[in-house]
Amino acid sequence: MTDSSLPPGLAKRTDQAADGDERAQAGTADAAAHAEPSRDKASKHAAPDGDTNTTAGTTTAKPRRRLWPLALTGLAAALLLAGIVPRLHASAALTRQTQAQNMLSVAVVTPRAAPAVHELLLPAAVTPFAEASIYARTSGYLAHWNTDIGARVTSGQTLATIEAPELDAQLRQARADEATAQANFDLAKTTAERWQAMLKTQSVAQQDADTKVGDMEARRAMLASAQANVAHLAELVSYEKITAPFDGVITARNVDVGALVTAGGTPGTAGMSGELFHIQQTGVLRVFVDVPQSDAPYVTPATGVYLSAPQYPGRHIAAKVARSTGSINPTSRTLRVEVDVDNKDGALMPGAYAQVHLQVQASSPALDLPVSALLFRPDGVTVAVVDGEGRAVLKTVQVGRDFGTHVEITTGLVATDRVINNPGDSLSTGQIVQIAPAAHG
Repeated sequence: MTDSSLPPGLAKRTDQAADGDERAQAGTADAAAHAEPSRDKASKHAAPDGDTNTTAGTTTAKPRRRLWPLALTGLAAALLLAGIVPRLHASAALTRQTQAQNMLSVAVVTPRAAPAVHELLLPAAVTPFAEASIYARTSGYLAHWNTDIGARVTSGQTLATIEAPELDAQLRQARADEATAQANFDLAKTTAERWQAMLKTQSVAQQDADTKVGDMEARRAMLASAQANVAHLAELVSYEKITAPFDGVITARNVDVGALVTAGGTPGTAGMSGELFHIQQTGVLRVFVDVPQSDAPYVTPATGVYLSAPQYPGRHIAAKVARSTGSINPTSRTLRVEVDVDNKDGALMPGAYAQVHLQVQASSPALDLPVSALLFRPDGVTVAVVDGEGRAVLKTVQVGRDFGTHVEITTGLVATDRVINNPGDSLSTGQIVQIAPAAHG
């Protein structure tokens, strides 16, 4: 059948397709007709074997239908296990990680033996062995000065000269009075001796002889007074020459030629102290240091000591412990110790800053710990140790010598303790801790 409305080419192709469909349907019908006798024959041959009235294909299909639910169940279980097991492992790992993070990780140190000899470094100021402010003992005008600042002088050397003409005149007058008194005494003595001789022959009365002897003694006293006055004025005149009391260095000159100076000056008055010169003895220097109470018992005259100064890097300046006060200052809790330094070469100057290195030796050294391991609690200095069960235990200890970054622990620790380094303030006894592996650098 063709549609006259279609183009000739398309109508021809449509007819061919229709013929093909008819032939295909006919082939299918023939195949079905041939298959039906075959199924009938198979049914006839199978019927005598039993009363089940089932074919071989039906018997094989039933067990397969029973296995399918089992296979599906197994597959579902396998898929379920494949999804749950990793989750369980991940959950367990997360639990372990959480527990590990919640457990405090600490670093431990083992106490070591404290050194028997350690160097105690203390700051100090260098002072002269002796120093003096020199004042005038005689009033007058300064005639001239012989030494200026920085001059090294010896004991008795003249530093300056004072002019006091009125004092010189007084001395001359006193010496004249002394001569008069001497003459009067000599006459009185001669007279007394004569009267004593006449008394032996009964030429004079005893009363007159005693009078002459008394007059002689009075003249003797007047002569002694005149001699004392001369000595006094002579001493004042000797002070016109200002001399050095000891060997040293002049560190100040506060007077110039022509200046009026007064005996004794006015010490302590600002700007008008009356001090003419200031002298310091620098051949030997004194260095005073304050030793902490914990180290005070170990500092003796036999303790080794040397000085170091910033201006001499690497140089050890020999010194010796001279003496100490023998008592602790209640304010600073320190012992004042004097160290003497031989300074003949003038390497150190008075007033300079220096550091004293004391070689302190302990009779019975204890244990040594870093300062970072200490905890300062209300009941005293405390350290935290790890016991055999991995728990923290707080112990109160007694601190001995201070080595700077380390301290000596005298009581409260044993050498086998594992001490926690840098413990937190919140650490408490019984807390479980984990010891971190030692870092290797």
